[in-house]
Amino acid sequence: MDYKKVTEDLVNWLKEKAKETGARGFVFGLSGGIDSAVIAALSKKVFPENSLGLIMPCESIDEDAEHAKLVADKINLKTETIDLTKTYRTLIEASFESENKMAKSNIKPRLRMTTLYYYAQDLGYLVLGPSNASEWYLGYSTKYGDSGADIMPIVNILKTDVFEIAKELGVPREIIEKKPSAGLWKGQTDEDEMGFTYEVLDSYIRGESTPDEKIKEKIDRMHKNSAHKRVMAPHFELKK
Repeated sequence: MDYKKVTEDLVNWLKEKAKETGARGFVFGLSGGIDSAVIAALSKKVFPENSLGLIMPCESIDEDAEHAKLVADKINLKTETIDLTKTYRTLIEASFESENKMAKSNIKPRLRMTTLYYYAQDLGYLVLGPSNASEWYLGYSTKYGDSGADIMPIVNILKTDVFEIAKELGVPREIIEKKPSAGLWKGQTDEDEMGFTYEVLDSYIRGESTPDEKIKEKIDRMHKNSAHKRVMAPHFELKK
């Protein structure tokens, strides 16, 4: 893959989408991870003055906010920090304390999505989503959370290719070398949770190689079970 050309094509595509919709700028979550860093750098090339990164800690790891600011400083990105921890805890207290770890954790990206759209509508911006092709294939995202966006620039780009595009865009080395994580809880990493590496997954998606049977079954199962995340919600059709 010619990563320089792909990067240029991404920027041109985003310019076209902005023009089509009359968007005044882009807003996105800045998590301190590789995907959001790439989105931020792409946005700055389209809207040098009207790109806004929201840092939204929610019982988060301090290092994530530090890495987000590192990215912002490198590309001279305007940011705002909205601490959603109190909002998150208020919601839990107002409803109930679930023992389901994922049910509680997934509230966080949904609160972030709501915050992004609040800013977007006020400013006349579009929300950029960070999902990449590897995570999209597995459904490794929160429905109506980080997958809730107006434009998803890298949703057809595999994770291993995202790293290469990050290099083209000058993303800081610390971000590129950081283990991918959704940041839902301390010590959580994507690959530990999935049970296989992005290299194995991407090679399988490309049709280059097939992992051992257990991993293949898990990937196929995750892809099948997450199909609902990649389509519009089922809707009843009136018979004429």
